[in-house]
Amino acid sequence: MTAVHTAALAFDRFQRLSDEDCQERIRAAKAALGQRAVILGHHYQRADVYKHADLTGDSLKLSRLAAQTEAEYIVFCGVHFMAEVADILSRPEQLSILPDLNAGCSMADMANLAKVERAWRELSEVLDCDEQVTPVTYINSAADLKAFCGEHGGIVCTSSNARKILEWSFARRPKVLFFPDQHLGRWTGYQMGIPLEQMLVWDPDEPMGGLTPEKVRMARLLLWKGHCSVHQMFQASHILRYKNQHPDAFVISHPECNFDVCRLSDYVGSTEFIIKTIAQAPAGTRWLVGTELNLVNRIADQFKPEGKIVQFMAPTVCMCSTMARIDPQHLAWTLENLVQGKVVNRIQVPEEEARLARIALERMLQVS
Repeated sequence: MTAVHTAALAFDRFQRLSDEDCQERIRAAKAALGQRAVILGHHYQRADVYKHADLTGDSLKLSRLAAQTEAEYIVFCGVHFMAEVADILSRPEQLSILPDLNAGCSMADMANLAKVERAWRELSEVLDCDEQVTPVTYINSAADLKAFCGEHGGIVCTSSNARKILEWSFARRPKVLFFPDQHLGRWTGYQMGIPLEQMLVWDPDEPMGGLTPEKVRMARLLLWKGHCSVHQMFQASHILRYKNQHPDAFVISHPECNFDVCRLSDYVGSTEFIIKTIAQAPAGTRWLVGTELNLVNRIADQFKPEGKIVQFMAPTVCMCSTMARIDPQHLAWTLENLVQGKVVNRIQVPEEEARLARIALERMLQVS
């Protein structure tokens, strides 16, 4: 099955179903599909969807694992760029599906191909970009930006391997254009000993990124003006208040948090790192965690029997609202259509774009 069918079951009737009805229908559809479909659940996914996942983890890990299965259908309970990566890395006969096409990523949307290409042209007025600048895109980006990096000698990074990727990049060229998340880039550069004054923000809505030619020549790391809407909610004041109340507590944050939050944290790392660190901690320890709410709640429940207290950093509810669009209704609709041999919401990266993006991804895998 290689195309969306016009006779697909309409979503409207599923939208009216209760969550309880959807849970039963999801289980029945999964049983009917068997190994023909694999459901991927990202760490930030809501609990009533996450529990149906066959594989769980971060986006790159899930895409790589799915490609190793015999499944015809990869149903990605995540966001758009994740399903794109799954399509790029999977075998040709596997189809990548996103249950709700509205499940996007606000950070990924902050850097688009037109703006990146304009930035490259503007930088080329000051520098020989092919000799002096390596474009590095965070995996939380659209496929066409990964393709841009593949075409221009660049590379992809994750929150786990960002330092290795930047080390590789600086070994080849003296400067890096890093997009779309400025915070991951800044924290990684700081950990490498790059002075803050040599890490400048590139504002894509300003001519020459809002920088003078002299500043462009001086900078080592040009940080795209982008951020994660979830992780920007965490503030240094949240940590200071908590540590004042619980001086023996540990603070662990994702590197998409702002610089002050990372600097005040005892540990900084990816979602997998956060889970592993808390899992390996002694029983009875207390943790303040700066990452998405669904993941924090899951960790808190998992380690509660060990007497570990795991708390969310922000005083307000803060979850990935776009990923939350993948609800039981959309998952049931997707799976029941597959049972009938009908593919809905297939994510298919154009062939040439996928080829170039794969180059950047394979460079990353070789380096890391």
